[in-house]
Amino acid sequence: MLPDNIKSQIRTIYKEIAASMPQFRSRREQNYMVAEISKTLAGEYDKDRRIIVVEAGTGIGKSLSYILGTIPLAVASKKKVCIATATVALQEQLLHKDLPHFLQQSGIEFKFGLVKGRQRYVCLAKLEAMIGAQDSSQIAMWQTKPDQSQINELQKLHQDFHQKRWNGEIDTLKHPIPDFLWQQICCDKHSCHRQVSAHHNCPFHKAREDVDTWDVLIVNHSLLFADLELGGGVILPEPEDMFYVIDEAHHLPIVARDFSSAQATLRGACDWLEKASKTCSKLQNQLKTTHIIAPVQAMLDYTTELTNLLTQVAHFCDTQPQLFANPESRLRFEHGQLPQSLLIQAENLATASGSAVKQFNKVVSVLNEAIKDGEVPKHQSEGLLSETGFILQRLDNLHKLWKMMAKEDSKKGAPMARWAELITGKQQDYLFCSSPIEVGFMLESMLWQKAAGVVLCSATLRALNNFNHFAHQVGLSMNDGSRFLALQSPFDYENNATLFIPQMVNEPTDDNYTAEIAEHIVALIDGEMATLVLFASYWQMDKVVELVEGKIPKDQLFVQGAIPRQQILEQHKKRCDDGLPSVIFGTGSFSEGLDLPGDYLTNLIITKLPFAVPTSPVEQAHAEYLKVKGGNPFLQLTIPDASRKLVQSCGRLLRKEQDYGRVTILDRRLVTKRYGKSLIDALPPFRRVIE
Repeated sequence: MLPDNIKSQIRTIYKEIAASMPQFRSRREQNYMVAEISKTLAGEYDKDRRIIVVEAGTGIGKSLSYILGTIPLAVASKKKVCIATATVALQEQLLHKDLPHFLQQSGIEFKFGLVKGRQRYVCLAKLEAMIGAQDSSQIAMWQTKPDQSQINELQKLHQDFHQKRWNGEIDTLKHPIPDFLWQQICCDKHSCHRQVSAHHNCPFHKAREDVDTWDVLIVNHSLLFADLELGGGVILPEPEDMFYVIDEAHHLPIVARDFSSAQATLRGACDWLEKASKTCSKLQNQLKTTHIIAPVQAMLDYTTELTNLLTQVAHFCDTQPQLFANPESRLRFEHGQLPQSLLIQAENLATASGSAVKQFNKVVSVLNEAIKDGEVPKHQSEGLLSETGFILQRLDNLHKLWKMMAKEDSKKGAPMARWAELITGKQQDYLFCSSPIEVGFMLESMLWQKAAGVVLCSATLRALNNFNHFAHQVGLSMNDGSRFLALQSPFDYENNATLFIPQMVNEPTDDNYTAEIAEHIVALIDGEMATLVLFASYWQMDKVVELVEGKIPKDQLFVQGAIPRQQILEQHKKRCDDGLPSVIFGTGSFSEGLDLPGDYLTNLIITKLPFAVPTSPVEQAHAEYLKVKGGNPFLQLTIPDASRKLVQSCGRLLRKEQDYGRVTILDRRLVTKRYGKSLIDALPPFRRVIE
């Protein structure tokens, strides 16, 4: 049960926040969201399943809702709160606006901050090694030989850090430095060790000390999964001691899948394995200890074995070019099943790479001891740690891939998607890849079972007006004790916006369809001041750009890809502010996270229903799996996915309560196909005009 004192505290804070914001409007939906989150996390509905999924329509104020629903309870029960987001914009909003305001008004004492990955911090030891690189062994650390301007740039960074003008984070640099330069001086998990004296004042380790004192942690989805993949409690606090809030949760299935995937080349791997052998031999000669001999010798044996096995797999591919004779130059293993000869090689590669990882870890352990004991000069230790770190990372990845390739799939769930891609270049190579099709089982063991409580929220989680599709994707079900809550936007859609579906001659599959939508677009923007046109593909967008040339003035049209996104938005807003008409052409990425309130967008045109063509090997494998089970991939995957994307696209129009405008969808399938009614009914309740 949620204690009465917490309920009372939440109500008091809500009133304080309302009083501090002149434009604040108390909303029933927001109050309900706060109450349901806090009751779920308190175990009021299910003590063993404290999970709530919330779809909160635009205008509800979801960030305040989950902050108010989690922090008072977390502080009282000595738990921490981890807020995971997909976008930097939302992280910045939480860090600089929402949480400081809540801290000020709530009367609760808590600390908060943004947790960043290692690569956002400079490694001082690497930086010092770089600017002091006089001899050839140190210059070898540079990926390309440095010029004087680069050395000067790094010396300036070094000075700024020691004179407290810079804190060592890439995000606080006054002037950005080239990415390739940053990659050579940033922190990484293999070469940056706390026990090495040079790393005692490392910005990354100092930042991690701060993290331990925080009560509320803001992270991105990738960092969340980096911690969960390590078992939890490694980068972030223990899952059992934390309430997780996963905002923008519609991204969760894809992020989880990408994190669980692996890929590695064949001949490319042989090249770095050769370098790994040379590094091992160099270490054996350099370190004055007998402890290095056995692991180095074993490692040399395994690199030879791995090279032979990888060469055999490459030969298998070379001798069957017809397998890659398709537009994607790709061989997808149907039902995830490798040919028997390849499966045996995969099993051998999994075993040998696993043994190599163990032996190389022993080598690195001996090296660390030697550095700690002062047996390795400081200027050499950084180079060696960086070198061994690079090898260990590659070995880990190689082992992960071949373990996934060789693993027998469970009869209960979907198989792994497995495929290989031909790479042409200086030498012909093959990229082998493996990915889970479904990630629900993994999320169950990594997060749902371990966490003290979880809140998943977004403005678009449902498809076709229900949570079934999303729940299945993330491994939840409607009857497992998890809570599901859909809160409608408070906006007056019926009076403020119109959904228009015009009469059309051509179907989207017809050759003349693109020419027809170009004509419609020209007519629909006539007399309109602020238009956004969302296309189904770059190809279609580029074709329409050609067709409208001379019909839409060039200075009025901003096309995605021609100039950076931020520049498009700035120039569009400037024209609107100056009372001049403006049109933006964009693809799918412009249907999410694009905020053009008020007069910056009153005319939204969607050219085609966002049906994804299953072109990726994972999507193809998923469709194949559903067919085997007697399912229908179009109804089970394509339609729900299109529904969510269409809701998201239509959500660009009304961003604030007083906004108004028209959404036009140039796809008659909404009217002519049986699934069309379900797609329309899942949209906000616009006033409808269907010709």
